Amino acid sequence: MKVRLTPRLFLWLLLAAQILPAQKTYSWQELRDKFVTTNPTLQAARIGIDESRSQEITAYLRPNPDFTESTDGTQLSRYQGVWRPFSGTQFVSQVSYLHEREHKRELRLESAQKGTAITASQYADQERSLLFNLRSAFVQTLEQKAILDVTRESLNYYNRLLAVSSDRLKAGDIARVDFKRLELQRVQFETDVQTALVNLRTAKIQLLMLLNDRTPVEQFDIAGTFDFAEQIPPLEDLRATALQIRPDLRAAVQSVDKAQTDHLLAMANGSTDPTFSGWWTHNPSFNNPFDNNTIGASVNIPLRVFDRNQGEKARTQQDITRNQKARDAAVAQVFSDVDTAFATLESNLTLLRPYKSTYLQDAVDVRETVSFAYTRGGASLLDFLQAQQDYRSTQLNYLNLVGAFQTAAAQLNLAVGREVIP
Repeated sequence: MKVRLTPRLFLWLLLAAQILPAQKTYSWQELRDKFVTTNPTLQAARIGIDESRSQEITAYLRPNPDFTESTDGTQLSRYQGVWRPFSGTQFVSQVSYLHEREHKRELRLESAQKGTAITASQYADQERSLLFNLRSAFVQTLEQKAILDVTRESLNYYNRLLAVSSDRLKAGDIARVDFKRLELQRVQFETDVQTALVNLRTAKIQLLMLLNDRTPVEQFDIAGTFDFAEQIPPLEDLRATALQIRPDLRAAVQSVDKAQTDHLLAMANGSTDPTFSGWWTHNPSFNNPFDNNTIGASVNIPLRVFDRNQGEKARTQQDITRNQKARDAAVAQVFSDVDTAFATLESNLTLLRPYKSTYLQDAVDVRETVSFAYTRGGASLLDFLQAQQDYRSTQLNYLNLVGAFQTAAAQLNLAVGREVIP
């Protein structure tokens, strides 16, 4: 049926094109940049760094001075018949200040600053883990797009063969039962297409969740290369890189440094801090009428006979050892993560190379040859169906292996701490 494009219809189509939003396609770098900006988990972690910096202000505050105003000597009786209640009142104004010794303030600030550095490293480690989740969802989406293309191509190819088989049925070249078997086999190809559509939609929903994006799935898409790298960096180079930049290992090393500072602070807190006081007194009851005002000063030194902060000294000393053991465990975990991801990647690469060099082309050749022979009566129905099944399985297995390789590459990037395989 032909539809005439009238001016009114053209106007409606133009308005619809302006109203309906265009589909937005993201590359991996664009997706990553958007993720770092919009992911609520990362936003909350960045606020934690700001909170830690605020604690640095509190750590470096000086002790507040104390001000005391007191009175004494107020008379509550008459003197020689005259009521003078404040004539003999003594006024005292006193200021005192606690002086912190042994660089307590500086050590508190240093400990707080190292705590902020640890928080920043923990944020980087959380970002590393979440980027792996994003990368896995990105790979899953690319894989499902590739599978959808293959399943649609297989369905179209099978439809063309069904059309040829229908002509052969009409010409009496094949039996009706064989044609029915061919039609029944088409269900498998239709199922593959629908399954790929659902899986693709689910993968996109996962990406949108990580981006905290409410864009409809139909208006969201990604673009990227769905293939595998022939060469990967040597294992020793990957280990060395991971030891240098893994943020969780850096946080473990920083925790040892902070524990040492906390121990120095505990030692300093065991020292005595004197309190210096000074006061001015107005005492009108003195016999010397010109000597009503006096000043004084004092130093208050606590005698730390029993409490010299022994418990915190011992605890912080043990905390140094604990953090050192945690650092050693983090180093071992780095080696384990890198070695495991490297082994998985090598295994996938070993399986992928013969697929790309031999198996994919063999599956195409077999399908084309058997299909050509079957349409001309030179191959059996069983051979034809088997060739279609082999082609479908080979293509899907290859795409699944590429997806596994890219997921393993993302796992290796996670283990190293940065992208070593794009």
